[in-house]
Amino acid sequence: MSPRSASVNEELRRRSRERLLQATVELVGERGYEATTLGDIAQRAGAARGLISYYFPGKHQLLQSAVHRLMHRTLQAALEREPRPTGPDAGRELLARAVDAILGLAHDEPLLMRTHMAGILTAPGFIQCPEQQRLAQLLRETVVAYGSADPDTDYPMLRALLMGSVVPMLLPGAQMPRVRLRAELFQRYGLDWELGVPPGERPPEGTTTRGRPGGGAARPSACCGVASAGRRRGHRRSAVGPVGGCGRWRS
Repeated sequence: MSPRSASVNEELRRRSRERLLQATVELVGERGYEATTLGDIAQRAGAARGLISYYFPGKHQLLQSAVHRLMHRTLQAALEREPRPTGPDAGRELLARAVDAILGLAHDEPLLMRTHMAGILTAPGFIQCPEQQRLAQLLRETVVAYGSADPDTDYPMLRALLMGSVVPMLLPGAQMPRVRLRAELFQRYGLDWELGVPPGERPPEGTTTRGRPGGGAARPSACCGVASAGRRRGHRRSAVGPVGGCGRWRS
């Protein structure tokens, strides 16, 4: 039997890593972090226990990579869902889908996402793994499609706002409803409520289906200092909301 080629070996390693990441998401989502051992994960993945140490320094890193992979796959599926958005408002639909995908994960997988967020806030902190980089690239492409003139600034702000919305959804005993957090994000970015995948609940009182009180597409005032990226219905808007500014909106 001839030896396997380098490309075949690389594909086998990729599949092994994928199985470990998938098993981690499943088990932590079912049992929680402490009740899930590396041996459990290896058994669920059909892999040797030592293979985990080959790919990941420890359990924290394995979990972060696993959740970032889940977030990337969920976001990618949402952005590529048919019908694909087209036309001048395509970027707005894509951003709405991105917001709904991340908030939806927090809603559907609270134990998994709570564990993930807790791990980010403790040692070893934020892991710059391949899965995180793919997720970051998708979010960055989304703000570019939305019309960002400065994605290097606007992408980190979007990431921070999404993380800041996920935390109160997961806070034990003091959760905020997804519909309220979605309304705030949609208002900030001037997104119509009907874009993306609106939750079953009605928008909060005082928020119209146009994404902000009073109706119409919101946009930041000039004092927010964010470069305008285009025109919509005869109005100029910021690249990605009132980043780093006063946060006041005007029609």
